[in-house]
Amino acid sequence: MSGTVKTFFSNNKTVFTLGFTALLISSLGDIMAGVTLGFMTDTLELLPGLMILIPAAIGMRGNIFGALGSRLGTSMHVGTFELSLRKGSILRQNMEASLILTMVVSFLMGFLAKVVSAALGVNSISMQQFIFISVFGGVLAGLVLLVVNVVVANLGFRRNWDIDNISAPLLTAAGDIVTLPMLFLAGILVLNWSGDLAVLFYDVMMVLFFVITVYLIYEALYRRDEEAKRIFVQSSPVLIICILLDLGAGLTIEDQISHLVAFPALLVLIPLFLQNCNALGGILTSRMSSLLHMGIMLPGKVPGKVSYENFAIIYIFALWVFTFVSIATHFVCLALGLASPGLLIMITLGLLAGLVTVTVLNFLSYYVAVTTFMFSLDPDDHSIPVTSSAIDFIGSLALMAAIVMLGLSI
Repeated sequence: MSGTVKTFFSNNKTVFTLGFTALLISSLGDIMAGVTLGFMTDTLELLPGLMILIPAAIGMRGNIFGALGSRLGTSMHVGTFELSLRKGSILRQNMEASLILTMVVSFLMGFLAKVVSAALGVNSISMQQFIFISVFGGVLAGLVLLVVNVVVANLGFRRNWDIDNISAPLLTAAGDIVTLPMLFLAGILVLNWSGDLAVLFYDVMMVLFFVITVYLIYEALYRRDEEAKRIFVQSSPVLIICILLDLGAGLTIEDQISHLVAFPALLVLIPLFLQNCNALGGILTSRMSSLLHMGIMLPGKVPGKVSYENFAIIYIFALWVFTFVSIATHFVCLALGLASPGLLIMITLGLLAGLVTVTVLNFLSYYVAVTTFMFSLDPDDHSIPVTSSAIDFIGSLALMAAIVMLGLSI
């Protein structure tokens, strides 16, 4: 038994080295994002419904740019990647498709956030304000993440790294660091600017964003290269489903918002918890996608040895990362004067909700990757978005359920 364990860790030494490093950087970045959310308590109370949009906004950045990182990682494994921005290159086509998806998805996200909240009777800001906040935060964050993706791909390519193990955590952290402050800034603007001129401005911006969105859809379908068109066509339906799942996560959290603001540490924990779940999911789905493409992992009705080995890797990462973020959240909040329910409760909360979520994540990632592969679809375009958004929803339910179980919602 000890020999098997030793062999397991020896065979995956590089995976653990790169993975733990990337998750540490991701977690430190997510702390910054969490603190931003912790200080947004007044804004969240004054702009009803904004919390519905937040998981979707940060989730979509990971869905689009995590999938981009996964595609680039796979192209490196199979030998088709080249570090070039010339027209028609793999890198350029992926960048173009990701930017188009960012704009289209950001507009739809703002629109659907209002539709869903209205359908469920949730008091919220106007559709124009939802769309402005979503597009403003989403596009600016997307531009930054595009640069980060290219830098990671460049470093990985030049240094012969396996970017499947690092791109998802790093992009997750970068997305949180950029997206939440942008949403906060847009929220402050909406909160402090009212009157007829403001209403006219939001109306004009909604029409402008709609025109740009329609134009970009036309560009993607009729004027882009084949790879960019394929990415857009295959990704769009999946991302729409993902938006609804992420909005479900937002609704779950919005329902508990009055209890969460009593302990801002819980608000700080939310982006750390969800994005580390996504980072773990990104690592697993990127690895499974590459293993399927290379024929190392064979699709089947039940996971095989290679799959369970990868599940074990994710559990080991999870035990460390959820303990770390719970402890870090507690002490950072104490240092900033934000109320925390206590160190032991934070650790229990993080591990309980985290391990439940990761158990679902492991099997979900496997079956999503295998199903898309068996239908001759590219797992890189589907696995990360579907898994990420489903885990946002499941993770939110697990976290809110753990909060209730630990008596923090009273």
